[in-house]
Amino acid sequence: MGIVLLKDLVKSYGQHIAVNNLNLKVNEGEIYGILGPNGAGKSTTINMLTGLLTPSSGEVHIFEKKLTKNSRNIKSNIGIVPQDIAIYEDLTAIENVMFFGSLYNLKGQNLKENAKRALEFVGLSERAKEKPSNFSGGMKRRLNIACAIVHNPKLIIMDEPTVGIDPQSRNHILDSIKKLRDMGSTIIYTSHYMEEIQHICTNIAIIDHGKLIVEGKIEDILTKYSPDNVITIQFMSSISKEDVESIEDFTGVRKVIIKDKMIIVENNKNVNNLDKIILHLTNNNLSIINIERKHNDLEAIFLTLTGKSLRD
Repeated sequence: MGIVLLKDLVKSYGQHIAVNNLNLKVNEGEIYGILGPNGAGKSTTINMLTGLLTPSSGEVHIFEKKLTKNSRNIKSNIGIVPQDIAIYEDLTAIENVMFFGSLYNLKGQNLKENAKRALEFVGLSERAKEKPSNFSGGMKRRLNIACAIVHNPKLIIMDEPTVGIDPQSRNHILDSIKKLRDMGSTIIYTSHYMEEIQHICTNIAIIDHGKLIVEGKIEDILTKYSPDNVITIQFMSSISKEDVESIEDFTGVRKVIIKDKMIIVENNKNVNNLDKIILHLTNNNLSIINIERKHNDLEAIFLTLTGKSLRD
């Protein structure tokens, strides 16, 4: 069943089109990753999904019903984990979770039990009576998640929930996301960390300039789009087409993408031409500051499809 359906979704601000005729479908029980470089339209899409923004045109359907400003029934079954931590420093952890639970009409003993359960789920039971001003960044992120799941939502939307935290907290959050899916929730997840997406997501959509580039199961996308190997080379200064155009004639080179101070060279399988490429570039008096080779992974696909790093 389609939990979320975006139909011809458009959001424009004057002449700028942030989301351009976007069509997506998220099925029940998925961990669905939305990927895109900065400015691709991810946050705008999330804000329309949650009802914070009204589409310029197109429709958002959640739980097979059209989302409108008055769709309180739909919104009551959505949990939102925003990129910016949304907790109150002057309330204790349990008071924070209970406050957000009360916004979803939880009351009395039911509210208390749900809040305790949510804190236990994120590993903060023993810190329930402490204020988050004493918490690490990772603990605050986990409390943010507890506030979003206190009402047992069917759909959970997580926007960059692991930004700026330690590896232990990151692993705890990623494990928690998989447990939430196993408990019956559907999760929409955005991240700048490609390894997270590849680790937890079942399906993904890559968007750029507000448009859908590719959508599907990760294993299918890896099979269909993955280059045999990709070399990224960064330079001290900007690169022109004339600097690198002859590289496209080298044996095994399928494509060369130029992006300001970086080139992306897509090669055929088992071709080892890096020494030849470096020699050509140095002979052209180009100062190389970094070289990286990527093999058959989601980040390599993202580079070849968008010509950008995910963190651009």
